[in-house]
Amino acid sequence: MMEQKKTPLVAVVGPTASGKTWLAVELAKHYQGEVVSADSMQIYREMDIATAKPTLEEQQGIPHHLVDFLPPDNPSFSVADYAKLAHEAISQIHSRGHLPILAGGTGLYVDAVVDNLDFSPIASDPQLRQQLRQLGEERGAEYLHRLLEQVDPDCAARLHPQNQGRVIRALEVYQLTGIPMSEHQRRSRLVPSQYESCLLGLGFRDRARLYERIDRRVDEMLRAGLLEEARRICGRYGGTARQAIGYKELQPFLAGEAPLEACVERLKQATRNYAKRQLTWFRHNPRIHWLWVDEAERPEDLLKNAQNVIHKELHL
Repeated sequence: MMEQKKTPLVAVVGPTASGKTWLAVELAKHYQGEVVSADSMQIYREMDIATAKPTLEEQQGIPHHLVDFLPPDNPSFSVADYAKLAHEAISQIHSRGHLPILAGGTGLYVDAVVDNLDFSPIASDPQLRQQLRQLGEERGAEYLHRLLEQVDPDCAARLHPQNQGRVIRALEVYQLTGIPMSEHQRRSRLVPSQYESCLLGLGFRDRARLYERIDRRVDEMLRAGLLEEARRICGRYGGTARQAIGYKELQPFLAGEAPLEACVERLKQATRNYAKRQLTWFRHNPRIHWLWVDEAERPEDLLKNAQNVIHKELHL
């Protein structure tokens, strides 16, 4: 029996402010492609500036999928939900004879699609989850993270202590099944992927150059109206929306509790820390071909390097 031909898929990954949108669009123009977003914040409507959602001008007429489709107060959208929609979008793009290009910085979203992670339900217990949440309120997020380090160090290394929802879920899974979340995730990768994937990572030899770009982007966001967006979102929504980078750091200023300059500096630092976590995640993936943004004399050089990798990997 002939083996079914796999769907070609290009993924453009890397830290925030590295230029993923630009490269994905340029590749889509060259290969007649369409972009599928892999960003866990750009899925929400109204949250435009803080999430660096690509504008119509930046999209240059290239179709973008899984952007701007959920209300900010949606409490239940999961990685499994994202993966299902992404697989559907990729299938539709391929059926049109176009090249699907996955682009974004949410590592778990990228892995869920590229590696065809199996999201078979794992046991859950709302009462246990509430107990863990209460423990976090009493003892702090760092305490919960230390508990996770004791039972699942691999998972703990990938989760920021403040990502309390996922820390609690990992603890819940371990307590209910006796199996670490990282082992569940390893087993979920045993089903072969339906994609012939080429993973491109945008990186910087000199980390300071990335941080300069992050600082400039924050300044541009402020000029574009980030304060007004933060005031509107924080006034209307709670939960995930209020905790997004770009809103939570500005809340003390909006509440009259801190000067704007201090909040902006806190936002720049939070974004730099987020970029570090993204890089840590992607460095665990040996299949990523790194393209060094700060070594390219011109953007065209970066694009050419990406095309060379795609030609080698996918023969396009």
